[in-house]
Amino acid sequence: MGNKFTRRRFLTAVSAGAAWIALTAAPGCKPATHTRASGAPQQSKYAQSFRSRPDLSPPTIDVTTQAHQSTAPGYIFVAPKRGGAGLGGWTILDDRGQVVWFRPNQSARHAMDFKVQNYRGRSVLTWQEDEYVIADSSYREIARARAGNGYEGDHHEFLITPEDTALFTIYGWVRRDLSPVGGPKDGGVRQGIVQEVEIETGEVLFEWHSLEHVDLDETYAKPSDDRRSGIDYFHINSIDVDHDSNLLISARNTSTVYKIDRKTGEVMWRLGGKKSDFEMGPGTPFAYQHDARRQPDGTITIFDNGTTVFENGHPKAVEESRGIVLELDEEEMTAVLMREYTHPDKQFADAAGNMQVLPNGNVFIGWGRALVFSEFSKDGELLFSASFPPDFSPQDGSYRAFRFPWNGHPSDQPAAVAERASEDEVKVYASWNGATEVATWEVLAGSSPHQLESVGSFPRDGFETAMLVRTAEPYVVVRAKHRSGQVLGATGPINL
Repeated sequence: MGNKFTRRRFLTAVSAGAAWIALTAAPGCKPATHTRASGAPQQSKYAQSFRSRPDLSPPTIDVTTQAHQSTAPGYIFVAPKRGGAGLGGWTILDDRGQVVWFRPNQSARHAMDFKVQNYRGRSVLTWQEDEYVIADSSYREIARARAGNGYEGDHHEFLITPEDTALFTIYGWVRRDLSPVGGPKDGGVRQGIVQEVEIETGEVLFEWHSLEHVDLDETYAKPSDDRRSGIDYFHINSIDVDHDSNLLISARNTSTVYKIDRKTGEVMWRLGGKKSDFEMGPGTPFAYQHDARRQPDGTITIFDNGTTVFENGHPKAVEESRGIVLELDEEEMTAVLMREYTHPDKQFADAAGNMQVLPNGNVFIGWGRALVFSEFSKDGELLFSASFPPDFSPQDGSYRAFRFPWNGHPSDQPAAVAERASEDEVKVYASWNGATEVATWEVLAGSSPHQLESVGSFPRDGFETAMLVRTAEPYVVVRAKHRSGQVLGATGPINL
């Protein structure tokens, strides 16, 4: 009988005052503090709110190009930063831009590099906060990795290797005479450091320092660019394991991708920049790039930020970013542009961004500070695109964006709010943060918590489903059900 109550009728019946709230926070999801510090920014009007989970306020996502039937399966993974809008956190979205899971960022550091990786033979979630976190499909933390040798890990990269070790980036500050590059004699240099550690023990297995292998004269940065009277000459931003187990390292401020011997640390070759070992073919020069990855077919993909391209050694400003696919001949030492991906709206990311090749050949691109994320066919057709709220600053967006298959099974139970709409009608709001298998919600009512009967079933409708059922009974329970009819979880009894 409950199904005859439409969503429109329900929404017109909404009134204030919930009788009882069943809330069980997911692991790591502590209720937000609602007191506002003096001078703190007002909450964004683009923040979402949920009756069943008032502690969650993810940003509204604007889907500008609806998902095409050719888009790859899976969910979208983004991590908007803290920012002025106050909506930062690790976020899983569906193709409608609806939240599937949201973990608000309680840390003083930005939410960064949220993705699915493999650890010990199973899919896990990983992200960086104060340390590097690994969580299982129930969203429970199962491991942490951290830098060794007295260093603090950086947010740009956290990569789990096939050997279940962790590779991550570190920024190290070193005093250095900068007069050869126009800086002070008592200046300093931020160098890029790579560490590989054993996750379980924290033992450092490999450590690489850019200053031991890459000179200052390779940089395009200037000492005046750094606020600490120094120079961020390298700016490491990605690490990848090549097919031969050596490492590919992207350095933004030298506009170069380096191949590093994983045993000796020696530079095996340079791609791009001032000292490229490759002859860069037409369309191949890139600048201030991110996310250099070796693909299974041997090509290398790069997110070219497009701040500058270099022609005959001279910079030329180009304010459009792109994803590129390069074929390298490592005998003839030539680089050829195979494909490039640009957005119809000419997105420009002066920083951040990534390019992910999906299993079906599609390409997913996070446009960094352009605040957009998109999916393309292999041939470059735009299949999906979405953006963060218009009141986000460029620094508020997601450093990277991905698409991955994911099955989430939260260890907590669903959350619900129920309130009396009339003597014989009850309004119910239900959600389950992170549950990916819920197809329908079933509402049960009865005279006691132990005497309940179904009064209506409703298809899941986004993160929170609103339902109106006809019952005068004093107790309500909401059950989450799989499309097969299996009950996945249930709220406790709600006493109206």
